[in-house]
Amino acid sequence: MTQWSYSGLKDYENCPRKYHEVKILKRYPREETDATLYGTQLHEQAELHIKEARPLDPAFKLLQPTMDALNAMPGRKITEMEMALTADLTPCEFKAPNYWVRGIADLVIVDDENLTARVFDYKSGSDKYPDPDQLTLMSLMLFKIHPHIRHITSGLLFVLKGTVTKHRVNSEQQDALWWRYRERVGRIDASMANGVWNPKQSGLCRKYCPVTTCEFCGRRK
Repeated sequence: MTQWSYSGLKDYENCPRKYHEVKILKRYPREETDATLYGTQLHEQAELHIKEARPLDPAFKLLQPTMDALNAMPGRKITEMEMALTADLTPCEFKAPNYWVRGIADLVIVDDENLTARVFDYKSGSDKYPDPDQLTLMSLMLFKIHPHIRHITSGLLFVLKGTVTKHRVNSEQQDALWWRYRERVGRIDASMANGVWNPKQSGLCRKYCPVTTCEFCGRRK
């Protein structure tokens, strides 16, 4: 049984060979860049501002309008919410050995009175190609953890661009949406069973792929 997260699923779909080399064999550790370090700091600033009312550092004052809008929303606010489910979609501990899927939501706002919730993910990069599929998975997991919730709205907050990609999921959609994920994860299961991890060439191969043993990698040794 494949244990997965949204980022892992996307890594596999982008290139099975890279997924195998990086996620399974762990031959290539993650390379930190200025962009990833900035993203980490931005998430920490947002978390502490919502959770502890800590003032934003001067370098992150551009976050203030977004933080003010989030703080004004009604409901219980949960920062960096860890969520995990077993294969039968039962909630479990994030590090439970039998988890099937897990993920971390940057901010969850639960409005118990109105049976609604909001899920937000901060993005420090470009808003050119937004991917709301991540919001779908976070919403589906939240439905299982808070089964009284009937509607979840969510958003990718591109804080440097000042834009939002919005999404909405109703509880009645859960079964159909979960089967789509099961089908996608089933392809990873098949690769695991068959030992076949074919590369998928793209424009990112030559400059960005860390798998230097691949024939399509531009940094090939």
